[in-house]
Amino acid sequence: MTQELTPADIEQTAKVAKRVRNVVIAIVAIALAAALFLGFQTETDTATLDAQASESTPLEVALSNGKPTFLEFYANWCTSCQTMAKDLNEVKNEYSDRVNFVMLNVDNSKWLPEVLRYRVDGIPHFVFLNPEGNAIAQTIGEQPMSVIQANLDALIANNPIPYTNNFGQVSRLEAIMNNPPQTSDDPRSHGASVNKGLGTGN
Repeated sequence: MTQELTPADIEQTAKVAKRVRNVVIAIVAIALAAALFLGFQTETDTATLDAQASESTPLEVALSNGKPTFLEFYANWCTSCQTMAKDLNEVKNEYSDRVNFVMLNVDNSKWLPEVLRYRVDGIPHFVFLNPEGNAIAQTIGEQPMSVIQANLDALIANNPIPYTNNFGQVSRLEAIMNNPPQTSDDPRSHGASVNKGLGTGN
C-alpha cells in the first residue's frame, strides 16, 4: 500500500528539486566562465607574442648592427612562451635601446637552420649573442624576470652570463624530435652544459 503525498510533501520535494537545479546551474555557469577566461587569456597571450614578434629586430639586422642580441625561439601554441610574454614585453621595453630582441617562430620552416644550429628541442629557448653575432650562452624554458634581467645586464657589460644552466618549464618540439633531419650531429643534444661550444653555433 503506497502512502499518498500530502500537499506539504509535494511542496517540500519541489523546493529540494529547485535547489538542486540551481546548484547545477551555478556549477555549469562557473565552469563556463572559467573556460571563457582561460580561452581569452590564451588568445591575449598569443596576440602579445604576435605583437612582440612583429616589433622584434630582424635576424639579419641584429647580426650586423653591432649590438648584443637576445634571440628567442617560440611558437604561439607554446604555453610556456605565453606565460612569459608579459614579462618579456616589459624587459624588451626596458632594454630595447641596448639589446636586439629577435623572435623566431619554430613553426616557420625558414628558421629550421637556426633551430638546428642552436639545437632547439624545447621552447622557449633563448640564445645570447655578443655584438659580433656569436652565441655565448643559452637558457631553456620559463625564466623569472629577475634572471632575464641579470643575464641581459651581463650581456650588455660583456660579462659571463650568470644564469646559463637554468632549465624552466618548456614545450617540446615533437616534430623535430620525431623526424630529425639528416645531419652529422644530433640536433636534440644540448650537451653537458648549455654554454659550451657555442662560439660558432656549430
